[in-house]
Amino acid sequence: MSDIINILPDSVANQIAAGEVVDRPASAVKELLENALDAGASKIQLIVKDAGRTLIQVIDNGCGMSDSDARICFERHATSKIHKADDLFAIHTMGFRGEALASIAAIAQVELKSRLHDRELGTQLIIEGSQIKEQSPCACPYGTSIAVKNLFFNIPARRNFLKKDSIELSHIEEIFKRVALINYHTDYSFNSNGRLLYDLRAGNFAQRISQLYGNNYRERLCPVNEQTDIANITGYVSKPEFARKSRGEQYLFVNHRFIKHPALSAAVEKAYADIIPDHYYPTYFIHIEVDPSRIDINIHPTKTEVKFIDEHALFAILRAATKKAIGQFSLSNELQFNPIEEVNYPPAPKGYVPPQPQIHYNPNYNPFKSTQPRHSEPASHPSTPAPDPKWTSFFDLDQSRNTPTPNTPLPTQPELPIPQPDTSALHPSTDTPSPCIQLMGSHIVSVLPSGLLVIDQQAAHERILFERLFNHRSAPHAQQLLFPVNCQFSPADADIFNEIIPELKQYGFEIGSLGQTTFVVTATPPDTQEGELQSLFDQIIVEYKGAMIQKFTDRSQCLCRSMARQLAVKPGTQLQQSEMQQIVADLFCCQMPGISPSGRKTMVILQPDQLFNQ
Repeated sequence: MSDIINILPDSVANQIAAGEVVDRPASAVKELLENALDAGASKIQLIVKDAGRTLIQVIDNGCGMSDSDARICFERHATSKIHKADDLFAIHTMGFRGEALASIAAIAQVELKSRLHDRELGTQLIIEGSQIKEQSPCACPYGTSIAVKNLFFNIPARRNFLKKDSIELSHIEEIFKRVALINYHTDYSFNSNGRLLYDLRAGNFAQRISQLYGNNYRERLCPVNEQTDIANITGYVSKPEFARKSRGEQYLFVNHRFIKHPALSAAVEKAYADIIPDHYYPTYFIHIEVDPSRIDINIHPTKTEVKFIDEHALFAILRAATKKAIGQFSLSNELQFNPIEEVNYPPAPKGYVPPQPQIHYNPNYNPFKSTQPRHSEPASHPSTPAPDPKWTSFFDLDQSRNTPTPNTPLPTQPELPIPQPDTSALHPSTDTPSPCIQLMGSHIVSVLPSGLLVIDQQAAHERILFERLFNHRSAPHAQQLLFPVNCQFSPADADIFNEIIPELKQYGFEIGSLGQTTFVVTATPPDTQEGELQSLFDQIIVEYKGAMIQKFTDRSQCLCRSMARQLAVKPGTQLQQSEMQQIVADLFCCQMPGISPSGRKTMVILQPDQLFNQ
């Protein structure tokens, strides 16, 4: 029997390994950006075309590479970050495995240009499917430029499984934010299909947050700062009133590296216990600095999983630091991202004494003392008309009518009739709506001929709004806003918002554009609150992106479901009798009154025998 075990060629091994390191264009972007940071770059440019399918290019002004380094860096396990095993316990760089460039070169066409600072010429290297096609000297700026073209050109199955461009671009934008947020001392630019999405200048952590998410975040965040022997924690957390229904903007960094750690994320969220509603999540941007020898980042090629030696102590420190930040700064009116310099007023002249404030009044004035008789007629004046005798009779009081005698009882208010409960709803032949009561601020209780009706007011209102929006696309009763509302989004979210604006206009919104990432709302549907427009659109975009990941999803139905969920009356809202009766009437006019668009039951009918057999 012949031997059946073979050693795979390097090209095949690289393609297999690339599946762990590079699974989509965003993964290649992450590796290239981190390599640029490790090269000591102070300015990094990211250029993508067709959401990374056609081109991913990263240009930096780092240290550059020599001719031999440029060739060997695409070999497996070739790295300049570590030299021996002990270096794994003192890692201060983003990469150290030496797998990224080899994996990228195995599944794409790569063009590299690099030049050292002290050289006049650089080197150009062209690789296709791990095969070096050309290497030659070239004229280029100092630093490195690496272009990844036609990603997954030799793996059609992986390329066909990529999502639509807007989804892949959102993943690239998320990776860009993770890298740019914590490396705020570096300039960044991000271009997509020839359009500049981000142009970030070096600054501090707070300024970088403001550059990425808008100036409105200045009033949403409060700083965290805690120095201990185990770790140093800095960053920002959101005030409780700005908690959101999604976990979108939660960033946790360790030694300038983005990580995902369920325990540390839970520590931040537990600090908000009992001060934000259930199923709401805080926003946070937290950086933890620890001794590299006390963490292990060599768990997965993506390097987003980290293990800590002092995990329990770090959990307690992070939770306490977050609570402290909320308690100290959540009530402040404004977060000073750029502290205003103190104004120095000129000194007062020598010997100047400011005057004391004085109040001038008449000490002889007595408001209860009259110089004229109470019932005397006022002195006539030629230009003053005579007073009306009916007006002067107002002061002719009959003291005998206002002084009760001992045998005369004091007047009392007439007794009001006690309202009797309306029992007409117990009879099916009447058209009078039955009275409703609100139970615990979340349920509506009414009476039916067949029993007791208990309605979940939020789920019922979701069903009503969903069918109203889905069945009636035109909204002629849109309310014009007295003051237009501006809403700002990130560049990738702005592209998605542009896609859904036509549908939103059918539902009653009137939306205009104020640049690439800012939109102005001039009219809304009747059930919309002006102060909740930004959070409404943010949640719609989040749910829209999640729905578009799934194939065969109706975009209109997704938008209607999201809008109904956001506009529905919330638990704890006090309803008037007419509002509760309207919800009951509208619910029974729906096509599917028993279940909400989210799958929750909207109502329960309790029979009389069920009330006492529980």
